[in-house]
Amino acid sequence: MAPWRTPVRGHDAAKLSRVSTRSRAVALVLSTLLVGPAVLAGCGGDDPVEPSASTSSASPDAEATSEAAPASDGSTDAPPFPGNVEPDTAEASSGAQVTVSDIRVGRHDGFDRVVFEVGGTGTPGWDVRYVDEASSQGSGDAVEVAGDAVLQVTLTGVGYPYSTGIEEFTGGPVTGSGTEMVTEVVWDATFEGTSVAFVGTGRETPFRVYALDSPARVVVEVADAG
Repeated sequence: MAPWRTPVRGHDAAKLSRVSTRSRAVALVLSTLLVGPAVLAGCGGDDPVEPSASTSSASPDAEATSEAAPASDGSTDAPPFPGNVEPDTAEASSGAQVTVSDIRVGRHDGFDRVVFEVGGTGTPGWDVRYVDEASSQGSGDAVEVAGDAVLQVTLTGVGYPYSTGIEEFTGGPVTGSGTEMVTEVVWDATFEGTSVAFVGTGRETPFRVYALDSPARVVVEVADAG
């Protein structure tokens, strides 16, 4: 025989019904909160969503201007500008094999900057000097360069692209926006371990040359006329 229960009627029945309904609603909310993150985590693992990337097209001039300029407190290895226009030379590192991949020109306070970016192995050397005429290495043919003076930049420790795996710069002439001394940079050629470019300037003024890394670059800076 089933145990006897007192019937629930009227006000008590309605109260019990409201409590039961609220309990089921709370249970449903808790269940959703617990199951929801697990479902989302499972979906994320199968199909990760990558954040959208914004792209900007910086001009060569802007890139050259953003190159780290020598600070007046001597915090970089950039040498001071010499008081003359004598040639500047440096030896390449042992076994260097680099290729010029880009040339940029930019304006800075008191000087114009030309950047030769290189890729490959080791550090290039250089021979930078003013020349009476620009002539192509190998052929000796005359090279037209705008400007009243020509600064010849010869980089050493150079390898051909098939040896270094670096695509060689082939553009030009390269000009900069708002430059005071540099008129243009004309790329010549790579021949027997050297690459040559000609920097046209308004006149012969002091210049300095130094190397930077990450990425590897040879920097030529031409001072404003005094």
